[in-house]
Order: sequence, then structure tokens, then C-alpha cells
Amino acid sequence: MKVKGCCPLDCQDSCAWIAEAEDGRVVRVTGAKDHPITRGVLCAKVKDYETRVTAPGRLLHPLRRNGPKGSGRFETISWDAALGEIADRFSAITAEYGGESLLPFCYLGTQGVVQRRSLMRIFHALGASRPAGGVCAVSAVALLMEGHPIGIDPEEASEAGLIILWGQNVLTTCHHQWHFIDAARKKGAKVIAIDPCATRTARQCDVHLAPRPGSDAVLAASIGRHLLETGQADLDLARLWVADLDAYRAAVGPWTFARAAEATGLTAAEIEALSHEFAAARPALIRAGIAPQQAQNGEAFVRGLSALAILGGHWRHRGGGLSILSFPVLPDAKAARSDLIAGDPRTLDIAKLGQHLEHADPPVKGLMVWSANPAATQIDAPRVRRGLAREDLFTVVADHFITDTARYADIVLPATTQFEHFDVQGAWGHHYVLANIPVIQPMGEARSSGAIMRGLAEKLGLTDPAFRESDEAIAASALPDGWSLEALRDEGWRKSPAPRPAIAELAQRLRLSDGTIEAPAQRDMIQLLSPKSHHFLNSTFANMARHQTAQGAPAIMLNPADAARLGLADGQQVRVTSSNGSLELTLQVSDAVRPGVATIEGKWWEHDRPDAAMNIVTSSQWSPAGQPAYNEVYVHVEALEAAPMRIAETAAAG
Repeated sequence: MKVKGCCPLDCQDSCAWIAEAEDGRVVRVTGAKDHPITRGVLCAKVKDYETRVTAPGRLLHPLRRNGPKGSGRFETISWDAALGEIADRFSAITAEYGGESLLPFCYLGTQGVVQRRSLMRIFHALGASRPAGGVCAVSAVALLMEGHPIGIDPEEASEAGLIILWGQNVLTTCHHQWHFIDAARKKGAKVIAIDPCATRTARQCDVHLAPRPGSDAVLAASIGRHLLETGQADLDLARLWVADLDAYRAAVGPWTFARAAEATGLTAAEIEALSHEFAAARPALIRAGIAPQQAQNGEAFVRGLSALAILGGHWRHRGGGLSILSFPVLPDAKAARSDLIAGDPRTLDIAKLGQHLEHADPPVKGLMVWSANPAATQIDAPRVRRGLAREDLFTVVADHFITDTARYADIVLPATTQFEHFDVQGAWGHHYVLANIPVIQPMGEARSSGAIMRGLAEKLGLTDPAFRESDEAIAASALPDGWSLEALRDEGWRKSPAPRPAIAELAQRLRLSDGTIEAPAQRDMIQLLSPKSHHFLNSTFANMARHQTAQGAPAIMLNPADAARLGLADGQQVRVTSSNGSLELTLQVSDAVRPGVATIEGKWWEHDRPDAAMNIVTSSQWSPAGQPAYNEVYVHVEALEAAPMRIAETAAAG
């Protein structure tokens, strides 16, 4: 049997696939050849997704903790007992502390409407704290909410005359997008990578510029200054769209090519050449990644890129503009049924989970996590884990495996995989809505989020019809007006309209400046980055044997000049120490990273690889809009046999 489905993961590409089963077992999954984005190819992460269904450790029954929190010791219980205990504990917490002491936590472990949204109905009805914010693209979303256009139809990209890949490793994180980039190049477009690392993508580009991390806003300012100073800015478009052109002109004024070169580590000639290319292109497309936003100046970076797309006049032409997030029309929040909300509960930023577990008032006493693994992926992991270890915190986790987060749970629920449930989903890199048809029955006692919601609602005595809706009805509630679930199921996917922004006066004019543009402080310590790995999707697949082997042993990569200065050699064991913690890793010496920068790829699980769990060394820092500053980590790197434990010293220095 073959059925149409889609990859559920947190990726721009949201691929369509064909799943094939024999005798109740998934035997293969292949990319849908006729989907305009997928084009028959799946990535290195999901090409054998069927192995996840039966992988060692797959959760098949509800579990109750019978050891210390974090120990991962559990006993099997029935669904009736699990849901009964959850209902009793949630009810008791609500009665004693109020509904706001319950906190639901989910993210993009799956993009499916049913899997992400349906359980929120329970928490709305209980008056729980409302989760908000995010851990990635927060800066871009903040600008989107102001009205800045930050996405194009990727199928237009082939019409660009210049493509700048700014902090985006396309061939690792969204390789299907490369097809459209390559099509533009075959028509004569130049492709430029701006990235502190020589990634797979950067090596395939015509030009690679490697600025200091955090200096991107300065580089953008220097290009913007060039447009204005040379009379090449599209002032007609700016007058229609921009509210603060004079303030922007003042902010970028100091950033000459020479001064920007000092701040970015590029040469003045490189910045000047880039500025000329950008001004002359018709049109230019800036494709920006998530990584450069992960700093305390994340909004300044995105605002600077939006200014370039507008002042360059690139929004006037198909294929031009700024592309960070591109969504289909899919009002999936409707599936959460906010009309069920009891009272006016507070909102808590999920990117600050550690802080909320530590000192929220009223305290968080009940936590449910699904479609996320915050113990591995959240900034300042030691703080998050201290919160999860609280004996007075009742925690429920629904997942496929005993993740780092699930190890702290009181109750663990077995969740279905994408092959075992129905769902619909959008994307954040194209404009297609996709349907996912189950190809096998749930293994063991695994349940979809919708099924968990229905069972828990019954135990809680919630009687609204919303708590009895099927997964199909929940999915249908999120579709655009006029769409039929049956038609989407039959077709497999459908493209929603993807209009370009109208070249007309905006009702709400855009701000291009939020004050002085500052260069990042120069430090003697090494700046540690955590780029996406080729074989993991954040922490997903970090427990899978094939993916671990393909990714290779975790290592820290350091530039040869830094290694020589520190007296370190390739293959040596080193200790990496920040103000928050330390890791012990193998050193990989490579000119793929610029001097002053080190990288650790992948979100390894601490239980499996405590030596490589990157977020042990990150600390609690955010941009003004709440973007976790994963990039602002400064470390000492020393030979392991000679390295003292110097966290306190590092904290004092940093």
C-alpha cells in the first residue's frame, strides 16, 4: 500500500512524500516526484524515516516515573491510569494555585495542525498560562508583525539577478530551495554567501564573505549608506513605505566601507564590491537564515536587511526582495480554539522556560511538553534542567522516545509518528498546504495528540463538543475558507495564493531604524556558534544510530590560527569552558571557520553525549523581542589534560 504524506519536521521545505507499507510495516518512504518543491528527493535526515517507527527505545506504552527526576526510570501503566493521574494532578493544581500554574509547552517537533494545536484546547479550558514567543526566527516575526515583507514565493527566485544567502546554509537546512537558486544562476545570476563558516552552501557560491558573527547589521548599514550616498536608493518606494528615512540615513551615516571593515573583519574592498553588486542587480534577492538572528541585536539585523530590499527597489520585481519566512494561508491557530479560554490568563515566553520554572508568580506547578525537547534545545540548559528537576513540578511529556526532557517527566505518553496519524500542515519556506495520510495503525498504544486530548478531556469532565472532535475535524477547522479537507486529502497538497507586496502607500509606514547601529564588542575569547547539523534536525534524530554515524563524533572546530595561538593540535581532546559550564570534545582544526570563531554542530542529547550538549555552555540572553542569543557564547578552549575547571574565571572575564 502506498499513500501520500509529508515530512512533519521544522524545515522550510515541508516535503511531500509517498509512504509504502507491507504487512502493517512501513518499508520505505520516497519524495513525491510531482511536488514542485520536493521534486522526488528527501534529505539526509528523513530518507529512512521509516526506521524511526521501530527504532530501539520507541515508546509504545504510557509510563510513570519510579526513580529520581532525570534518572529515566519508569514503569509501564495503562492509558486509563495515566490520563486519570494527569487529570487528578492538573485539577488539584488548578484548585490550589489557579489555572495559570499550568503551562503547556510545544514547538515545531512536528508542524502538523492536529499534533501541535489540539492539546491546547485542554489548557485553554483550564485557564492555563498561554505560551508565546519562540526559540528561532523571533526577530523576523517581530518585523513581520510591524508590517515588513519578509518572504517571497521561492519559485520566483529563479528570476533574481543576484542572490545573497545571508547566514543560510541552504544545502544542509533546506536543500530543495537550491533548485531555484541554481536556476537563477544558469540564467546569469551571481550567488553570494555571507557566513562566518565555509559551509556546504558557501563552497558552491560564486563569492563567500565571512564577517565576524554579530556584525551583520553593520555590514547591511554600510550597503544602505552606499545606496543613499550614491543616489541609487529607490526613494520613490521609500516615500510610500518608510516612516523614518531621515533616522535611517543618520544611523547608517557613520558606516563607511573602511569603518565597516574594522567592525566586520572583511576588507573595505569586499564590502564596496558587494554594495556595487547589490545596487546594480535587477532584482536582488536576500535569502536570510535563522542563525544571524540568534543574537541580542537580532532585530537590528533583520531590520537592516528589510531596509536594503526596500531602498534597493528590489520589491518592484519578481524574484527580488527579502526572504526569511514564507507561509501558505493556513490559519492553524484556529484548531487550538482560543474561544475556550477561561478568564484572562497570563502569557509566558517559551524561550524563557528556565526562568519561568524558577520564579514565575504564581509558580508553574504543572507542565506538559509535546512536539519539543527543551532540555536539549533551550538556551541555558542547566537552568532548564534545574527547573525540570523540581519535586513539586508535575510534568507530562508526549514523545516517541525518552528524550532529555522526558527523563524528568512524571508521566510519559507514547505519541504517534507521521506514518501513524492523519494531519495537515503548512510550511515556512513555501506556499503549499499538505495532507498526511496514515499508512499503518499506531504501534503499541501510541496515540495522536488529538486522541490524547479527547481522552484527557473525558477524565477532566470537559463537555464542550470541541473535546470530542476527530483528528480530521480538528484539521479541517484550520483550512482556508472554501477549502475541502476531502479534496486536500485526495490531492495531497495545494498551493495557496502567494501575492507579492503591492507597490502602494502603506497604511502603516515601516521603521527602518531602531537607533544607533553598533558594532559587536571585540573580545579575546573564542566565540562559539552552534550551526545546524546535516543529519539532525535540532535534537530530532540525535538518538538514531544511522544519523549519529553519518554525522560523525561530536567535535569543536577551530581555525588554524587560533589553534596555533593556543598551542592545540587537530584531534586533541580539549575542554571548552564558558561562564555557564564546560564540555569535553575532540578538536578539529580547519579553515572552514574564520579566526576567533569555533563551532559545534548538532543538538546532541546530554544523556547520550554529555560531552557535546551545546546548550550546557549557553547562557540566558535574549534580543529585545525575545530571540535567544545562542550565538553570544564566549569560551576558553584548552588542552584537556592541562585545563583547570575555570567556569568562575570565565564568568569574570566574559
